[in-house]
Amino acid sequence: MAKKVKNLSLEDTLRALLELQKINTKLDELRKLQGELPLEVEALESDINKLDDKMASLEEEKSSLTTDENTFRNQIKDAEGLIERYTRQKDEVKNNREFEALTKEIELQHLEIQLANKRIREVSTKITYKEETLQASVEKKEQKEADLQLKREELQKITEKTEKDEKRFLNKDKKARNKVDDNLLRNFDRVRGAYKNGLAVATIDRNSCGGCFNEVPPQLQIDIKGLKKISTCEHCGRVLIDEHSLNAVQDE
Repeated sequence: MAKKVKNLSLEDTLRALLELQKINTKLDELRKLQGELPLEVEALESDINKLDDKMASLEEEKSSLTTDENTFRNQIKDAEGLIERYTRQKDEVKNNREFEALTKEIELQHLEIQLANKRIREVSTKITYKEETLQASVEKKEQKEADLQLKREELQKITEKTEKDEKRFLNKDKKARNKVDDNLLRNFDRVRGAYKNGLAVATIDRNSCGGCFNEVPPQLQIDIKGLKKISTCEHCGRVLIDEHSLNAVQDE
């Protein structure tokens, strides 16, 4: 159920909105002190996670290639064993047909050894590339971790410095919001979120809106100064307040 603030005059509502704006402007200023640091920390953390995934994938690929290399080396040992056996058998054959068959088998095993050696060289090249890429990733991760540590320390110092003030203004924000009904609050937050400067309430300065700097029509200025109603800028939708008129009423 929407909150309705009872027994609050138009002047008090405008003061509450202006107070809320000033409080949130202070909060924005405190958060700006952190600058891009939170985003930089987040980006570095993301980069490190991606490097971890990449390094894990490289290790897995390297392990698979090493297994292939060992398989090819075992194939060479098996072929060498067969060559040795077939060579011995050649000394025991009794006809040319058996001799030629064994000779072909020996030639075939030599070809198998040549093919296995070629594959070993190919795999070895890939392993070397994976190792170099892995080492580069390790060094890159170490650099990013060092940068992250510095950024975190810098952010921590700023946070510790502004935390007390931020908490104080957040408490003020909460109290100020209790003075404004929900419909006005929703509009306040919507307009604040629509602009980079976070202004949802603007004062009139030199006949212009203090938010978008467009000229405020004379009749609208009269209405605002006369505190007849809550008025908004026809260009940007910000609530417009003439602070001098508001202070004059308060001093009466």
